[in-house]
Amino acid sequence: MTGSPASSAAPRPWQSQPDKEGHFGSFGGRYVPETLMPALAELSAAYAEAKEDGRFQDELSELLRDFAGRETPLYEARNMSQRLGQARIFLKREDLAHTGAHKINNVLGQVLLAKRMGKTRIIAETGAGQHGVATATGAALMGMQCLIHMGTLDIERQAVNVERMRMLGAEVAPVEAGSCSLKDAVNAAIRDWVTNVADTHYIIGSVVGPHPYPMMVRDFQAVIGHEARRQILERAGRLPDLLVACVGAGSNAIGLFHPFLDDEVRMLGVEAAGHGLDSGEHSASLVAGRPGVFQGASLYLLQDVQGQVHEAHSVAAGLDYPGVGPEHSLLKDLERVSYTAVEDGQALKAFVRLTREEGIIPALESAHALAALEDIVPGLPADSIVVVCLSGRGDKDLAQVMARMEDAS
Repeated sequence: MTGSPASSAAPRPWQSQPDKEGHFGSFGGRYVPETLMPALAELSAAYAEAKEDGRFQDELSELLRDFAGRETPLYEARNMSQRLGQARIFLKREDLAHTGAHKINNVLGQVLLAKRMGKTRIIAETGAGQHGVATATGAALMGMQCLIHMGTLDIERQAVNVERMRMLGAEVAPVEAGSCSLKDAVNAAIRDWVTNVADTHYIIGSVVGPHPYPMMVRDFQAVIGHEARRQILERAGRLPDLLVACVGAGSNAIGLFHPFLDDEVRMLGVEAAGHGLDSGEHSASLVAGRPGVFQGASLYLLQDVQGQVHEAHSVAAGLDYPGVGPEHSLLKDLERVSYTAVEDGQALKAFVRLTREEGIIPALESAHALAALEDIVPGLPADSIVVVCLSGRGDKDLAQVMARMEDAS
């Protein structure tokens, strides 16, 4: 498929906004305790007003530019492109945003909303720690109290980010339940919010949870795709043939994909296959899961025949989650976006390759997207254009990678 300069086609089903209850087709919605319904209604109303408020949008744009460092570059990875042979590969450098990942885009929008609603306390969940660092950063900027829920497994493997959060003034609350990872941190954050809803805003870090979070987080992250679209048109004179992004819960991917949904552009989301899909130790909700209800919404989910949620696994803490956003779930069913999965060892190899090939140390999450290129790019038509979301930097992952260099070589 050849990219085209732009599309004026009529809107398609996948571009429609969720309904008033937050459903993307049969996915999404609000499956929460009754005590949270007023908070969600308040948030929905505040967000609807903020979208139409020029002052809010100007303040957010100013923060994204002057504080977060946007726009981020679109870098042509010539060494990788030459090795793989069939495509010009561009990396959307979200690793160069302030705090080291795309998470700051969403956090700045939500802390401004929290301030608008008169909230004084911010809570969040985190796995890889990048959302926690971004949230602690935003709370410090706004002078708000901040508490980050984080599984003890993730605290151990993301120790550097834990110290960054504490340095920024946030309290990190260890979660020892379940798998001691992201799923359990989300559960703890929801319980916290139910208890303290009057003065607390919960900054969900991805396109999951009850409405309006999947829509709102997508909108804040769509700056990635809007910039990439403009940049590739300037650089190459046409749209890309293929977009690629890693998918855990799905925020960096939907941020890249959404502004291109009505264009003739292929899209590939890359999940974590962990130790292999047959092992049962993976995080590939879209590739190997089925629809269910989890943490406030209907979505694709890893579960058994009785509906019990499976523990997820990935070498990348930010992909270690058993569900995926409802909009991704719809895009899969509509076959607008394709999804695949990459094993831990493949991601580790891609981490090292990019570091030594381009001088860029990627997050292990992003390395999953890079790994998928190894099989895909050689089969593309000559002179194809591929844009990959480099969702974050890999400083946080160095200890993990160095401990597993046998798998990475």
